[in-house]
Amino acid sequence: REHVRAVLGEAVSGIAERPAPARAVATSKTFTQLARLCGAPKAKAGLYRERRLDRRDLHRWIPRLAKLPDEERARLRGVKASRAHQILAGAIVAEGVMDVLGLDRLDLCPWALREGVFLHRLNELADGRGPELFPERRPMTLRGASLRAVT
Repeated sequence: REHVRAVLGEAVSGIAERPAPARAVATSKTFTQLARLCGAPKAKAGLYRERRLDRRDLHRWIPRLAKLPDEERARLRGVKASRAHQILAGAIVAEGVMDVLGLDRLDLCPWALREGVFLHRLNELADGRGPELFPERRPMTLRGASLRAVT
């Protein structure tokens, strides 16, 4: 846990200088499963149901997860069998992230990395940062056929 916090502390050192967020949001299957383990509603409860991960709840689960073999972790609320082997590591990293950022809880986003990358790209475009979406029109070839990108 100390090593994780040290590495995360270095990684987020620039964030500490910024104003505190109005809302901290996590977007990953691991965070979603941890929130479910800590009592958040099932996905079947609806896309817009509030789901949160509380640092205190997570802190209480880590020793329990450490004692259980993967087979028993897979039987826990919200933990998929295919991810049971990594849920303890995910919990330690999640707790470390919350600690170094000074967060007591995280709201869970129903979308994951792919959507996060897309939203990040949209924010860059809105702020006038990053490369143009369609830098120029240039001919493309596909198996000898000449095509032109239409934008």
